[in-house]
Amino acid sequence: MAESQSVRRLGKSRRDNEPGGRSKRVEVYVTETEKAALIVRAAQAGVTVPRLLFDGAFAEAGESAHERRALATELLGIRTLLGAVSNNVNQIARHANATGEFPEDAAATVAAAHRLMARIDEAVMRVMNP
Repeated sequence: MAESQSVRRLGKSRRDNEPGGRSKRVEVYVTETEKAALIVRAAQAGVTVPRLLFDGAFAEAGESAHERRALATELLGIRTLLGAVSNNVNQIARHANATGEFPEDAAATVAAAHRLMARIDEAVMRVMNP
């Protein structure tokens, strides 16, 4: 399972730590109403207010951070489904080992499922950190 050790936690609300930290700070002055609206939007998106502002500032034209997170969530759902399929294949393999009847392509199917899971993780990370 070396693949899962190299993949960062997906779907988190904070940005990754930066070696040496971040030394520059940007302040934004808002009204109480604007602050409340930012807090609500950040909560809806499942991120912190600074993350919401950062993602909004660096989003590609025509793209919102919320859309990007929704796509990442969908990809994670697909990854979960693929994991369930992999589990079923492993159960078939266990049964085949117990009975002595093991299809030749079952091992290749499990390997392909693991490769696909790694590709999905990479795609999610590209979406989350453009």
